[in-house]
Amino acid sequence: MWYNRLSEYLLKEGYKNDSICPCIFIKRSGPEYVIIAVYVDDLNIIGTPGELPRAIEYLKKGFEMKDLGKTKFCLGLQIEHLKGGILVHQETYIEVLKRFYMDKSHPMSTPMVVRSLDVEKDPFRPPTDNEDILDPEVPYPSAIGALMFLAGHTRPDISFSLNLLARYSSCPTKRHWNGIKQIFRYIQGTKDLGLYFANPSKTGLIGFADAGYLSDPHTGRSQTGYVFTVGGTTISWRSRKQTIAATSSNHAEILAIHEASRECVWLRNVIQHIRGSCGIILDKELPTVLYEDNAACIAQLKEGYIKGDETKHILPKFFFTHDLQKSGDISVQQVRSCENLADLFTKSLPNSTFQRLVHDIGMRRLKELK
Repeated sequence: MWYNRLSEYLLKEGYKNDSICPCIFIKRSGPEYVIIAVYVDDLNIIGTPGELPRAIEYLKKGFEMKDLGKTKFCLGLQIEHLKGGILVHQETYIEVLKRFYMDKSHPMSTPMVVRSLDVEKDPFRPPTDNEDILDPEVPYPSAIGALMFLAGHTRPDISFSLNLLARYSSCPTKRHWNGIKQIFRYIQGTKDLGLYFANPSKTGLIGFADAGYLSDPHTGRSQTGYVFTVGGTTISWRSRKQTIAATSSNHAEILAIHEASRECVWLRNVIQHIRGSCGIILDKELPTVLYEDNAACIAQLKEGYIKGDETKHILPKFFFTHDLQKSGDISVQQVRSCENLADLFTKSLPNSTFQRLVHDIGMRRLKELK
């Protein structure tokens, strides 16, 4: 009822209901614009300095409402408005540690130990026949769920470790539970860590893709990882086990960059839609740079599908990236392995490398920014 009244009221004033998301209303007046996002009975209003006060005054005339100022808390996310930008974190939500009696635990510097190359010594190997499965009283699935909410919103730094441990939700052992507790201990020491969006933003959309060949040697599967940044800060990321057994590192990289390319197309469409709705039209849409560290993969994607002894088993659909390069949507470029930010999403890393990549994807601590 409230939404229908608000919708009619805004449409009369010239606002347009967004075609992709019906809870978004946009009004454009020349170079000025305002965006109103509705969630139940709360509104978030974004816009240019000239149009923003007029929108707030118009809403107050039609409805009894209170202006709470800048958004500080929305949908479980905390937003800190700082001098050089904003920090989005979930320090309040991390109080969930109390539910698992980890709120007084000793902090750790990384969410996962570096895994052994010896399959038999891997602490995250599948349960063996002589190992006991944890009792149902141990809240392993509940802990996975709580951590997934963090990993999917403001904590990409725990994505790989969580993805690995989530595979054993139906049959966890003490080894796997210790892995979960290490993630909790890492979070305990980094509660105020979040994504920092500097103002103004200096760079546009940039992507990184990587694959961890045989990251799961127990099933012969590799790991796909990708991350996209705007202004040097992460806006989209993924870490997942590949569903196909790659026959080489080159094969695994092609599968990974295929997934990254699909995400890139979606992100470009969303960004173009927002710009078009707000009247921000660029003279020419430049291709999105997608960095990859495998030279053979880059060369192969440049040439397109070639049926040879090394590639005849790779399905042509995975060369979708080649078509995107030809159309000018994506430009795949090589980057050194040590500078590939997607490395964070494909393997466990030593402390120094892990901390450097966390910083490079735009994560900062509130106490450092203040």
